[in-house]
Amino acid sequence: MRWLGVVALLILTAAATPGWQWRLPDGVTPPPVPADNGMSAAKVALGRRLFYDADLSADGTLACAGCHEQKRAFADGNATRPGVHGGPGRRNVPGLANVAWFPRLTIADPAITTLEAQVPVPLVGERPVEMGMKGMEAELPRRLGANSCYRRLFARAFPEHRGRIDSATVAAALAAFERTMIALDSPYDRWRGGDAAAMAPLAIRGEGLFQQRGCAGCHAGRDLSDMDYHALEPAQAGDPGLIEATGRAEDAGRFRTPPLRNVALTGPWWHDGTARSMEDAVRRHRLPIANTDMPALIAFLESLTGPGLLSDPPLSMPDTRRCE
Repeated sequence: MRWLGVVALLILTAAATPGWQWRLPDGVTPPPVPADNGMSAAKVALGRRLFYDADLSADGTLACAGCHEQKRAFADGNATRPGVHGGPGRRNVPGLANVAWFPRLTIADPAITTLEAQVPVPLVGERPVEMGMKGMEAELPRRLGANSCYRRLFARAFPEHRGRIDSATVAAALAAFERTMIALDSPYDRWRGGDAAAMAPLAIRGEGLFQQRGCAGCHAGRDLSDMDYHALEPAQAGDPGLIEATGRAEDAGRFRTPPLRNVALTGPWWHDGTARSMEDAVRRHRLPIANTDMPALIAFLESLTGPGLLSDPPLSMPDTRRCE
């Protein structure tokens, strides 16, 4: 992966995977990759093209990138996003920074633990309907197979399957591309790496408050999430949370802790997008934060934004006039 303007900020090391070379900060271990979906440049290139292709939706109007915009850290600016048939969305679109390392891929279904397994959620899911391809699974290979470029790209990406085009290979390619959405170049990363000037004094004070007020109890680790489920508000009838997957009464209203990478760009916030500002989202946690401390805490959250993910050309929409 080629980082834009990051080499001067981070010492990068190349970690090799057969068929793929990761570009990661020094000391960062490459993300786990399923044994049956190894990384390759051909697979990533195919996944990138598919990510921006609206033909993956029922009526050809919605691509993955329609909800996951690069300039917004692969989230979008809506509270929730209607599906292709106009039905209302139910949950706020999450950002995709560092999803390659996430052990849980949705906010309220612990069974989905790989990016490959997550792809069908927007593609054929019905709660809510997003891309609307349920019952149209045969249409996907027909559409893509009619395109000579896709036939070539699938053949390159999946020689072991003789270039087969189906839901499984589409999911595998999309997952490979999503694993390259790496964000480890924020001021916060540089500050933690020893650059004392990388964060402004106000943001450094905010980091201290983040620790002291207990925020780091759940927003822990490199991506500031414990990946566990918590209930901060009473369960809502329209979206009761984890209980839908587990059936356990104690899981009502519980949702996975959202990672905070690029959080300043992924609003509106909360699982249903009803927090219109970061301050509103912070206040909902009912923590003892004085009004005079809030600017420092917000400055810290803003320091979690890194430029690479937002502008890296290999993550942007490909030139579809070329087949590569």
